[in-house]
Amino acid sequence: MLPDPPKYQAWRRRMVTQLKERGITDARLLAAMQKLPRQWFCPDTLLDTLLYDIDCAIQIDCNQTISKPYTVAWQTQLLQLQPLMTVLEVGTGSGYQTAVLCEMGARVYTVERQSVLFRKTKALLGSLHYTARCFLGDCFNGLPEMKGFQYDRILVTCGAASLPTGLMQMLKTSGVMVIPIGPEGNQRMHRITKKGETPDLWHDETLGDANFVPMLEGKNFL
Repeated sequence: MLPDPPKYQAWRRRMVTQLKERGITDARLLAAMQKLPRQWFCPDTLLDTLLYDIDCAIQIDCNQTISKPYTVAWQTQLLQLQPLMTVLEVGTGSGYQTAVLCEMGARVYTVERQSVLFRKTKALLGSLHYTARCFLGDCFNGLPEMKGFQYDRILVTCGAASLPTGLMQMLKTSGVMVIPIGPEGNQRMHRITKKGETPDLWHDETLGDANFVPMLEGKNFL
């Protein structure tokens, strides 16, 4: 197990208090974020307290980021997640969001298009004994390895220019997808509930501003 010094534990307690003050009320989510050492997913000790600043995103490999703690909490709370639900996460990144979902009892399938991050994060999640299934890809046209499988929840941690209909086909009826949509710098967070197979039966809620790296097609093997 990786180290978790007392100072980081104290910073997490403060982080969770601030998340509560900002309107995060899901008790299981708050417990997961209290438990999970964020520094394990960004082992740059120079960052120190920035890791637990609820409004600070952290740069990682491949020009990607670990989302702000508040953004992680906000998106996760919007999922209305229950234990044992299947969750497709698009954009594994550092694995921090993946681990939060696992700590909440979800069965997680996570996809990353950057091969460097994919290999590094898959190894890290395995070393921490998380059972998330990791895939290399982009999910624009589905996930070939899981063809025909539908998920209870889909969480997209990168910004799509428009709603990816291929992802909606991977969502169960009554399922929920949380996704930032819009051009980079002008995104909005959406929660879409799939009440049927046709777009007229997809209930779309726009819930606030968002700022994510763009959702891109294809695998990046560099």
